[in-house]
Amino acid sequence: MFDDSRLDDPDAIAAADPRLRFLAESGARVRREAYEAREGVARAVARLADTPPRAVVVAGPDARLLRAVLEPWCPVPFVAWPHPRLPGWAGGLDLVVVMAPMGSDEAAASGVAEAVRRGCQMVVAAPGGSLVADHASGRDSMVIPSVTHDSLATAVVVLDLLHTLGLAPAVDPETVAGALDEVAVRCSPFRDLALNPAKNLAVATADTNPLLWGGSVLAARAARRVAESIRRATGQTALAADAEHLLPILESAPARDVFADPFADPEADRRPSLVVFDDGFDDADYRTIRTRLLATAERHGVRVETLSSDAEGEVARYAALLASGQFTAAYLAMGRGDPDEVPR
Repeated sequence: MFDDSRLDDPDAIAAADPRLRFLAESGARVRREAYEAREGVARAVARLADTPPRAVVVAGPDARLLRAVLEPWCPVPFVAWPHPRLPGWAGGLDLVVVMAPMGSDEAAASGVAEAVRRGCQMVVAAPGGSLVADHASGRDSMVIPSVTHDSLATAVVVLDLLHTLGLAPAVDPETVAGALDEVAVRCSPFRDLALNPAKNLAVATADTNPLLWGGSVLAARAARRVAESIRRATGQTALAADAEHLLPILESAPARDVFADPFADPEADRRPSLVVFDDGFDDADYRTIRTRLLATAERHGVRVETLSSDAEGEVARYAALLASGQFTAAYLAMGRGDPDEVPR
């Protein structure tokens, strides 16, 4: 059973300190990553600025984040590539970007070695001396040292580099870090439940099967990442999907049984809840889909909650939504008394 009193209990907070501290330090990791990457980024810009690539291939954690940011903007073809081998057409005219913040991924190392053999222009974000970095020893390969093992911080540095090369919109690491700091303050474990949006969302969804939806590409990605965090932290069912997949679940939501005893059977009255991730995106199609989702939820008595961010820049808003959702997952685990685990 979820006990919301644990969320403000000093002993429970102390027990969850590693998990909560890791989340609170997200902004600091972005700043540190950007600072440590300065020389590597400068070398990459000096090498690549005068040779625009035919196409950009990105691999590694958060490659799909880069795709969401770059696809509407990048002036050359862009591919987020999840496979260990590169596309058959990739060659010396193309830029391969590999993000390996842990540095020990054998598949990423294999892809880096293949890019070197093909003579691709390449940027590798990985810890210095790691397996992946050691394979990036070609003439046209540049290593940006990654020091935090944080995939989001690494992605922000790479996006900043690609912006400098004219391949991505402006992404300011300090702005992203500031948005993460703001979330850490608002969602602090020492902030009372009544004023803490992450604690409130945890309480609202604790006895439900949350359905997470984001209308923009980045909001939808944040929803998927948060659903993963909730499942990993609590074992609780959580689903992030497009509206057409969520609507049938909302429409089939069972009627609430007012006589159900949650203490006798905690699962007896577990119904869905809808969590909307709002990053400020707005167009006619989005408004239509959102209105339909909310109307369906209201018609079937499904509780609706909203996570929103007004940070400056779409990547900063994505980071803020992700961090808020990860704090919520941490508080769900606290309320259930689950063992502590640092998020990944």
